[in-house]
Amino acid sequence: MNYDYKFGNKFYNYYDNFGIENTEYSIMAPEQSQPEQPGLEYIMYPRPIFDNPNYIGSGKLKDKVAIITGGDSGLGRAAAVAFVKEGAKVVIPYYNEHVDAEETKRYIESLGGECLLLSGDISDKNFCKKIVEATINRFGKINILVNNAGVQYQQDSLECISDEQFDRTMKVNIYGMFYLTREVLPYLNSGDSIINLSSVTTFYGDPQLIDYVTTKGAIVGFTRALARNLALKNIRVNAIAPGFFWTPLQPACWVKEKIPSLGADAAMARGAMPYELAPTFVFLASDDSSYMTGQVIHNNGGQVMG
Repeated sequence: MNYDYKFGNKFYNYYDNFGIENTEYSIMAPEQSQPEQPGLEYIMYPRPIFDNPNYIGSGKLKDKVAIITGGDSGLGRAAAVAFVKEGAKVVIPYYNEHVDAEETKRYIESLGGECLLLSGDISDKNFCKKIVEATINRFGKINILVNNAGVQYQQDSLECISDEQFDRTMKVNIYGMFYLTREVLPYLNSGDSIINLSSVTTFYGDPQLIDYVTTKGAIVGFTRALARNLALKNIRVNAIAPGFFWTPLQPACWVKEKIPSLGADAAMARGAMPYELAPTFVFLASDDSSYMTGQVIHNNGGQVMG
């Protein structure tokens, strides 16, 4: 993979080994939209940068096995690549983004890593059981769970949120996390880690993401309660609350006119690429955070402080 870019609101000439042509934009991303959640990475432009070639693993996750929901793309893909660089084997449950998932698997294998793909709906508790069974059958253990998968829909008011949308948001973002964590817990041991994905929107209350913010706030509560519940077993539970990262969730959620301005209200006046969050995943998954549990790490460019 090759990069030639600078920070701020300008990204230049990014291309990868999957045949994406060089592109130049005066902002992180131009207007674009996708018709369905959770979105497809391979049709985004520019493509998200999910791997920093200067990131060299040091065996922090050697021989660990990690389940990363939604690891086919976006932040989950960045986490999966970083975990593999640190010596982990990864299991990626994803919904139906088959092109993205296969692309991620090929990239991981090009690094010499192992990746198991599983397609299904995490809001179905039977699929969550299948994920755990397949992981144990393939790798024999589970050490890290990253509850990353989620959906997000833009609506102007509470009245615009249909029962169907509310139900879907709750079931994917909350039920899926609950079901899968419950299935994984019997296999976790001292020193293992659970990482949940909240959102910066929880901390300022985005008015157009009411149901999404509700679920991400619930994830903070779930993280803190479960952390206390598991603390004496030395199983750590933490959360990350990302700001605006260029992932498929964005064009699949917002009206296309809003895309160029996303991230502009952060103190750093920009959004971020997924690879910028990868070291945080590694930190929380590894012994580097051995005395940290029940915490929320805020990677948001200064959009929310304190």
